[in-house]
Amino acid sequence: MLDLARLRALHAVSVHGSVAAAAAALGYTPSAVSQQIAKLERETRTTLLERRGRGVALTEEARHLAATAQELLAIVERAETTLEERRGLPSGLLTVAAFASAARGLLPGVLAELAHRHPALDVRLTEVDPHLSVDLVARGVTDLAVAHDWDIAPLPAPEGVDQARIGDERCDLIVPAGHPFARRAVVRREDLAGQRWVCQPPGMVCHDWLVRTLRDAGCEPEVVHVAEENHTLVALVAAGLGVAVIPRLGTGPLPPGAVAVPLEPAPVRRLYALWRTGAARRPAITETVRTLRAHWPPPGVGGTTDAHRPHRDQDSV
Repeated sequence: MLDLARLRALHAVSVHGSVAAAAAALGYTPSAVSQQIAKLERETRTTLLERRGRGVALTEEARHLAATAQELLAIVERAETTLEERRGLPSGLLTVAAFASAARGLLPGVLAELAHRHPALDVRLTEVDPHLSVDLVARGVTDLAVAHDWDIAPLPAPEGVDQARIGDERCDLIVPAGHPFARRAVVRREDLAGQRWVCQPPGMVCHDWLVRTLRDAGCEPEVVHVAEENHTLVALVAAGLGVAVIPRLGTGPLPPGAVAVPLEPAPVRRLYALWRTGAARRPAITETVRTLRAHWPPPGVGGTTDAHRPHRDQDSV
């Protein structure tokens, strides 16, 4: 009889593309995943992984077996959901994927409350790019994802995946403390021409939003520094090297050299929780979504940015 844990390891390699990535998603070591697949090879008398360059690739037989594993895991999930629903209490393992700023600014409080209120529930968090997390939920690798979208890039809604809105997050213009905009109560998009920008790389939603918005306002943004992490962008702004548009979850407490100024119309990022339709009745899912909403917005995200602005000049608007 095929071992479900070994099938789960193979399925994870199929989804994530490597043994190391599968191990990270499952919370195992790469050696443990390799051992599970080696045992599955002996069990099935079939070669499942082939060396390809520095990595591995699934054989044709392995791809068929991984597809079967996905079906079996879905059946197990439905059975576990039914049992948990009958007990009426959140319990068991719940894997959660969240993008970086939500993992840092929202999830710690949520996870702490869940651990306190529901000791039988074992929630495991992994930081994942939002573009990947929806697919991980759809494929059954992750139970629940916290993802976001913008007006220019709506969140995909694959068949078999449900979602609930957590809340809306405003984005601010972050400028050096000595910048003329730092004295304003608000900056409008048409005022942004001629600025030097620090921004995320092309292909990321923040970058695409900036380019499209400024072009619609009649100017081409001059991007002088590129970094993926919001904290790096804030540090570059604080050093006087440019300005940036950053969601409030991504800023955290600003360093002395940086000031947040409201931008109008305000860019808004929408946060969602996503889970598989088959697990919708699971108390662990419903309670986690409820707790996410109860903790939204975190301090500093839903209010004004006055704490980051040393002086406001109403006449300069």
